[in-house]
Amino acid sequence: MTDERRVAIIGSGNIGTDLMIKVIRTSKDLAVAAMAGIDPESDGLARARRMGVATTHEGVEGLVAMPEFADVRVVLDATSAGAHRHNAKVLEPYGKKLVDLTPAAIGPYVVPAVNIDEHLAAPNVNMVTCGGQATVPVVAAVSRVAPVRYAEIVASIASRSAGPGTRANIDEFTETTSRALEEVGGAAKGKAIIVLNPAEPPLIMRDTVYCVVGDCDHGEVRASIDKMIADVAAYVPGYRLKQRVQIRPVAGDDPLAPLAGGEGQLVSVFLEVEGAAHYLPAYAGNLDIMTSAALRVAERMAAL
Repeated sequence: MTDERRVAIIGSGNIGTDLMIKVIRTSKDLAVAAMAGIDPESDGLARARRMGVATTHEGVEGLVAMPEFADVRVVLDATSAGAHRHNAKVLEPYGKKLVDLTPAAIGPYVVPAVNIDEHLAAPNVNMVTCGGQATVPVVAAVSRVAPVRYAEIVASIASRSAGPGTRANIDEFTETTSRALEEVGGAAKGKAIIVLNPAEPPLIMRDTVYCVVGDCDHGEVRASIDKMIADVAAYVPGYRLKQRVQIRPVAGDDPLAPLAGGEGQLVSVFLEVEGAAHYLPAYAGNLDIMTSAALRVAERMAAL
């Protein structure tokens, strides 16, 4: 393992801890040099120490003061949108690559299966949101074979898997995901909705994607979506279609007709994301897809 492939993680909560364990257990290209948090009693920092990872509870300022920081090439930020803005300013002088798992969206949006090659040289890339990582690929798959006039997604996650960071960033979630549907997915107009499902036992992440398009070849649309599902599943094994893609006409007095320019097709895609259960429970697919996608980006960045 060379020093150029060492990473640091900011945030010792659920996402940061799961990411650390993923790197240690599954990555052949990366090593965790350090983890930074702000709670000295956090389970994440305690686990990191037990796994031989250097730690600090003094946040990003503590991280940059650590001797291990000199060897770090990529920093993964699993804090919050507000904290990331501060962390990015502190890290900027050091020339490290920054992978942002919050909805802060300082850097370009990256969804590995769609546009990873376009932004590997960027100093700060944003992983959109869990809903974005799950649904933007589907919108992109449709838009590469038929112009998407409108895309709407509903991300339903277990209430238990929505921690304080997720709950504090609901507005950022909807705004960031909507923009990513347009900027990365290729939709002319995007809308995102998140549902915190209180069901017991907790249900795994479910995502519904609606794309309003003009005339299209149904076979081409389904084939494009199937290929994209396979591309995402290559780094998120629990990502899958829940049922066959549905396509129906939109015309006349259909409420969607104005979005279709008078007439067109509605493509409906139903997904589920099961977590790998490295640290988080399997129902927390919303968190697993974020850490899996961030790991894929960090591996590619560190290899440059």
